[in-house]
Order: sequence, then C-alpha cells, then structure tokens
Amino acid sequence: MKAIYQFICASLLIGGMASCNDMLDTKPQGQFTAEQLDESSVEGLLASAYAGLEAHFYGNNEAFAGPSTNWIFDVRSDDAYKGGGGTGMEENIHLLEVSEVTSDNVSCLNKWQNNYYAISRVHNAMVAVEQASGIANAEEIMGELKTLRAWYYFDLIRIFKRIPYFTQDDDVNTKTNDEYSREEIFSFIKQDLQEAIAVLPAQKSSAGRITRTTAQAIMAKVCAFTNSWAEVKEYADAVIQSGQYSLYKNFGDLSKVAFNNGSESIFALQTSTANDNAHINWSNLLNCTYSDGNLYGTGDDFFYGSQNLVNAFRTDAKGLPLLDGSFNKVNVDAGYTGNVDPRLDFTVGRIGMPWRGHTYTAGWCRAYDTYGEYSNKKAWPAPEDALATWPWGANSLNFMFIRYADILLLKAEALVELASGTNAATDEGLVEARALVNQVRQRAADSVDPNYQPMDLDPFEANYMVGLYPTDWDGNLYWTKDRARDAVRFERRLELALEGNRWFDLVRWGDNYLISTMNTYMQEEAQLRNYYNGRSVTATEIFLPVPLAEIDNSNGLYKQYQ
Repeated sequence: MKAIYQFICASLLIGGMASCNDMLDTKPQGQFTAEQLDESSVEGLLASAYAGLEAHFYGNNEAFAGPSTNWIFDVRSDDAYKGGGGTGMEENIHLLEVSEVTSDNVSCLNKWQNNYYAISRVHNAMVAVEQASGIANAEEIMGELKTLRAWYYFDLIRIFKRIPYFTQDDDVNTKTNDEYSREEIFSFIKQDLQEAIAVLPAQKSSAGRITRTTAQAIMAKVCAFTNSWAEVKEYADAVIQSGQYSLYKNFGDLSKVAFNNGSESIFALQTSTANDNAHINWSNLLNCTYSDGNLYGTGDDFFYGSQNLVNAFRTDAKGLPLLDGSFNKVNVDAGYTGNVDPRLDFTVGRIGMPWRGHTYTAGWCRAYDTYGEYSNKKAWPAPEDALATWPWGANSLNFMFIRYADILLLKAEALVELASGTNAATDEGLVEARALVNQVRQRAADSVDPNYQPMDLDPFEANYMVGLYPTDWDGNLYWTKDRARDAVRFERRLELALEGNRWFDLVRWGDNYLISTMNTYMQEEAQLRNYYNGRSVTATEIFLPVPLAEIDNSNGLYKQYQ
C-alpha cells in the first residue's frame, strides 16, 4: 500500500459543514460508486482517516484551538500556562486555564468537531472497504480503521461527559448524546480495539501504520481510564513483551527528527515539511518560542511550563522527588542552588541555559511579565531543523501520542493498584513496579552526558541528580503501596510533562484528587500570576460542556450536562 501521506483531495471527503448532522454523516456523498471502488480509492480513504490525527481540516484555528496534541488540556492542569502575547490572546484557551468553562468557547467546539470530522472520514473508509471487492488486506485495513475510531472516541469521552456514539451503519440524524452511558461508550471503544488486535499485523508495513501493539497500547490507556487494572497490566505486558520497543538512550532524543518512528514511538502523528508544509504539526504551531535572534522566526510563544511544574523537578540529597508536597515550597529560579532532575532542561527553556546548542535568554520570552520564562521545549527540534519563516518553527518532528515510557509507567501503576500487600520486600507486584519506575529514572540519569549534542544541559550551572527508589531507607520500609502510588503518579508528571497527558491523569485519578490538586495549585500560583486570584475548579467544570453550536444545530438531539 502507498505511504500514508499520499492523500486524495480533501474536498471529496469532508462533505458538507453547514450543520451538525451534515458533518457527522458517515455515508459516502457520491465520491465513488460500488463499481468504482478499488484498492487505490480505498487507500486514499484510509490515508484521509489517518490525516484526521492532524486536526487540520479547513483553516488553521481549528488545529490551534482544538489540537490533537491536547496541549490546551495541559494548560487546564497544573503543568502549564497558556502563554502567547497576553491573557487576551486566544482568550478561549485562557478561560480554560482559569476554569471559566462555557459552552460557547470555541475550543469546546473545535475539539468536538475535529474528532467527529475524523470519525466521519473513518466511516467513509469503512463503508468503502465493505463495498469494494478484491481488497487483499481488507481485514487488516478494517483493523486500522477500528483503532483510529477507538482513538477518536476515546479522546472525546475523556473530554466531554456525554457524547453521541454511532458506527458507519447508523443513521446519525437519530443519534442523541444520551443514548449511551459513558460505561457503554467505553465498552464500544474496547470492543473496537479487541477486534482490531485480533486482525492487525505484528509489524508495521510502513512508518506510521497502526499495528497490533498500537491497538494494545491504546487499550492500556483506555483501561486505565476505567480503572480496569488487570487489563492495563495485560495489554501493557503485550506491548512490552513484543520486544519491539525500548527507551531512547538519551531523553533529548525525543526531540530529534532523526528518531522519528524509533524504538520509543508506539503511536505518533506523522509530520512532514514537504508539499509546502501541508502536513506539519499544525496543532503545536502556535507554541513556537519567540526565539531571540530569529532562530525559529518570531513564534507566537504559547504553552509555557508553570512554576509549579518546574519546581516538581527538584530532587533531594539522594536524587529522589519530594513526594511529601514540599517540592513547591522553594522556586527553581535564578537563585536556586539545589538538585534538579535533568529532564527539567529537556522540557522547558530556562534563562541562561542551553537550548538545542544555543543560549536561551529573556529575549525568547514574548510576555515575560505575564507568563515568565519557561517556554515549552519538547516539541521543538534544534532551530537548524526547523523553519525561521512562516509557518514559524515548522518542522518534521513527529508528535508521539503514546510512547514506551508511558506504557512502562501505566504497567507500574496497574501493579501498584493490584498489589494485595504494602511491603515491597514481599509483594512481587510492588517489586516490579519499583523496577519499572527506576528503569525510566535510570534513563533520565543517563541523559546527563557532556558529549551529547546539541547541548541542552549545563552541569556547571545546574546540579543534576536522579536517584533510584530504594526498598528501604535507613532500615525502614520506604516503598510501601501508598508511597509507590505517589511515586508512580509523580513520575508520570515528570516524564510526560507537556505531552498532553497531565490533565487526563488528574481526571482518571478522581474528582477529589483533581479538585484538591488544582485548587491548591491556583491558590499558590496566584502569588506569581495574579490572573489566578479567586479562581478554582469544581466538579461540574472537569468535563467540557457540549458546544452550544452543536446543541443549536442538532434539532433537539443533544442536551447539556453538568
């Protein structure tokens, strides 16, 4: 089959956008007759279904405001500020940051529509596969499409409380958003993935293609959201035991184009600067740093790490995170002389520190007085591998929706939750969980390499220290079940920072955990960012509301939920 990015004309696929029901219509709109359907046309429809991962359908702003990378949900969490030129720029995202959530927010609408546009493309391709004859690998193609559909629906159900669910065989004009419960929709998602796993190949036929392990990795994340811990372990084990994946040797390799589709990449958005930048990472394009000296061009400079996130990278005398909550008692700033995890300087820019072989200065920060200095760093390769003209910073670095470290930590979390005891010396699950977390931490420690290029760390300016979790400490049991849970959760924050995971982790860890974490964060952060004054998160603000425009256009099919 041809490479994924040989796309057919988008105008043949998207169909009408005049109303909600037009957009959701899954039946082909006269593109092909049954007699015309052949392997070539099915290939084009499959490519279009994959292209839905770009969230780039008709302009630019739908990708910015409803990104597939989900950076705007990191902004909803304690990990990030909106950034940009000020709070009024892309105010829709600022309102999400301060938890002022309304149904007319364009980010709600764009995120909803982007996923349903993508599902419509999947259904067009499914119908074509069902109607075409002589497709040699039809079963595998259907497995890829079911995996994509599962991903798009999973993205929706973790963001919106109630959504319409339909297949390629349904009449969308009869579908309501209260026909199925959340539990039923999760079961549909799992069913798609189970059916896909049964038919997908073990190995990729070409870069970016979905395989059995892709579906198993997505299943592990879905099961974590439903607290199905035995299943999380089962599917994470399947990925790990496949032998196809490993951690990159150096953490900085995550941001190198040369490592696209490498050993850590399980499921990734495939990007390219070919064809006039048609398939760059549009979802992250607003986030290119301002870059003193015009190295990336004058980027819009959205998506900054929060001070709270930066402080979370503090480590104690043994190189361990401060799990007791004291990490945020001291700011990691210009006067800080304590230990830090080196992943800090691979994740955000810090004034005076290296950035891909250059020096990051205050001139890189577009609105320093409002958002500080911690421009996100992970999504950007070296300036030499990106454009310094519009689109600012455009590059061909893939975005990994799921990488191997995520699966290792999900398995560790499952083992902790399944543990029947509290003693790491006797409970095999806790022993293995500690080993998995330490595997991730060891890579972080090994990343302090003076010969690594381009330079992102400066051991002369920062005290880098990463320790491994012990079973006991000075003769006292340390790795208990409760501390192991705290450690795994904290490790996910450090390892996956600014990759679109933090908010969803908070959501799945429970309303009380999320509300307590976020309200403490907003109260403490208000000392630095006055726009947090008086802000808080309540249980009714965790999920985005059904977009008002979708309710208005649904002819009574959709209802709002609190």
